[in-house]
Amino acid sequence: MSGGVHGRVLLLNGRTWEPLSVISIPRAINLLLAEKAVVIEQTGEFLRTVGDRYPVPSVIALRAYINVPRRKAHWSRRGVLVRDSFTCIYCNVQPGGYIKGKMLTKTDFTVDHIIPKSRGGKDVWTNTACACYHCNHRKGDRLPHEAGMKLSWEPKTPRTSYLVIAIGSGPEAWKRYIEY
Repeated sequence: MSGGVHGRVLLLNGRTWEPLSVISIPRAINLLLAEKAVVIEQTGEFLRTVGDRYPVPSVIALRAYINVPRRKAHWSRRGVLVRDSFTCIYCNVQPGGYIKGKMLTKTDFTVDHIIPKSRGGKDVWTNTACACYHCNHRKGDRLPHEAGMKLSWEPKTPRTSYLVIAIGSGPEAWKRYIEY
């Protein structure tokens, strides 16, 4: 096994397929062998033993539903950028897009406060969004409507903080199971 999934597997709840956790490959294999979980997505790699080979999962789901209390996601600048997939809330430009002839990279995006801090806006999920440098500068210290700008979506609190980290560095296959 070459470790193409960085040694991590997304664990989903039974029946609902709600993301529960990010676990190690050995833990995932143990859940599968104990028939407590099923494979949903595979990596294409195999774990070989003396007498057998097992597909390495990328996503597994528990066979039974477990009741888990909601966890509150802690706000972070990086979390906002990842939640919004480095897409400007005002013009929808993404890394690889162009503004005034310049191709943007992830470093060209920042966190905008919908209600500016100078007007009492807080560092919370529902008041912050990813913005390109051009739109953030244009909006300045004003409310979006004062700058003649509209939000492309409503910023929301992610379901769990670990998922913000996981989706930023996890396999592409995880994205369809993680909702914000």
